[in-house]
Amino acid sequence: DVQLQASGGGLVQAGGSLRLSCAASGFAFDDYAIGWFRQAPGKEREVISCISRGDVSAYYRDSVKGRFTVSSDNVKKEVYLQMSSLKPEDAAVYYCATNSHPYSRSSTPSDYDSWGQGTQVTVSS
Repeated sequence: DVQLQASGGGLVQAGGSLRLSCAASGFAFDDYAIGWFRQAPGKEREVISCISRGDVSAYYRDSVKGRFTVSSDNVKKEVYLQMSSLKPEDAAVYYCATNSHPYSRSSTPSDYDSWGQGTQVTVSS
């Protein structure tokens, strides 16, 4: 079974940084694209970044470009989301998810097959 474990969330002041990790197990890591999503209370889940197997560079939503960086360690089977210059509007539960189409750069949550449990990011102003 595909299992994803997101961690690294917490409370940070505006302008601060956090590094989220997504530990994957139960599947061939190279056979999946990985996405990071977030969902704030009362809002729809939205894609933050996704990295497909064929990517030279990852996709980022406009509001996080230049502030967030996604990376992966294929040996450890972990994906990371480095978040800097955090803003109060970045506060949400952050999720990692797998897409069984390894070259997909889909931003649609329903295209992702398995989800981690989420990690809460709170940004104080």
